[in-house]
Amino acid sequence: MDLNQARFNMIEQQIRPWEVLDPQVLALLSTVRREDFVPMAHKALAFVDMEIPLGAAPNQVMLAPRVQARLLQDLAVQKTDKVLDIGTGSGYMAALLGHQGASVLSLEIDAKLVTQAQTNLQKAGVSNVTVRQADGSQGAPVDGPFDVILLSGSVAEVPATLLQQLSVGGRLATIVGEEPMMRATLITRTGTNSWTTTEPWDCNTARLSGFAEPSRFKF
Repeated sequence: MDLNQARFNMIEQQIRPWEVLDPQVLALLSTVRREDFVPMAHKALAFVDMEIPLGAAPNQVMLAPRVQARLLQDLAVQKTDKVLDIGTGSGYMAALLGHQGASVLSLEIDAKLVTQAQTNLQKAGVSNVTVRQADGSQGAPVDGPFDVILLSGSVAEVPATLLQQLSVGGRLATIVGEEPMMRATLITRTGTNSWTTTEPWDCNTARLSGFAEPSRFKF
């Protein structure tokens, strides 16, 4: 496989058609080697438009390339931004965020994935990302506030505790809802007790571990 051609095809055939046109994001996707963050057993799938399995649990996946790219574009990460990444997985999204922001704290609930991500990031030469085993649903209040918070997966709703960890002007992005209809959700903190929310696109993705689900019980 010609990896550079496969990467080019991914960007031109999957990512650009999904309205990801930010030149900085496209440049990052060209230079950060996605294939280095994919498990050996699935290397051939590195540039395919799908979620790639990372572990034993069905929700332990690497999000599809177009979804990662669109989330990254929506967050508009700046060089001075302090970033919280929830759901490290293989570390690929943390690497992209590390190239854009000042520092990244990445939380992963699964110990094996923490080790894998740390190894992947070290090999990729990304030195401003710290990976920590933790329940991401609680965020990292001691380390905040954060200018950017990314939830790399879907949740039923965004916990209020995470919104409180945003700095004023800070942005949080994730996928919210239940199948068959989930929405990308971008929340911006506009003041001490005020936030604005937009839902710019539809996307179904795997659930993040540790986040509460709504009660199914009804009278």
